[in-house]
Amino acid sequence: MPGYTRVNLKEVEDSARKFGMPEELEARFAAGDLGVGVSLQRLAPNFRLPFGHRHEQQEELYVVLNGSGRIKLDDEIVELTQWDAVRVPPDVARGIESGSEGIEVLAVNAAPPARDTEQLRGWWGD
Repeated sequence: MPGYTRVNLKEVEDSARKFGMPEELEARFAAGDLGVGVSLQRLAPNFRLPFGHRHEQQEELYVVLNGSGRIKLDDEIVELTQWDAVRVPPDVARGIESGSEGIEVLAVNAAPPARDTEQLRGWWGD
């Protein structure tokens, strides 16, 4: 049998709770389990991540599994609906907010996981 790893993303620890984030955010990062940067993020209806972020090396791909919302990429805001996929280069600041029904997003890093995240508090600016 080939070597593989199976992880149910809904069973991975909710890191949002661990880091004191509001209950409107669920963030399950499986990089430690899979060796690949992948996370499942759920935002309750009409909720905005309280910060933006960017990376030094990590390119990311976001896929909307359910719901809708918006992603802010530097100064541009892009509407998101189910099955939209957005590739974001490392140096572009980004943050997500949900629409009226919430949003569930799968985020995948294009390179091996790295600790190169810069958090941008107050980044939405409104």
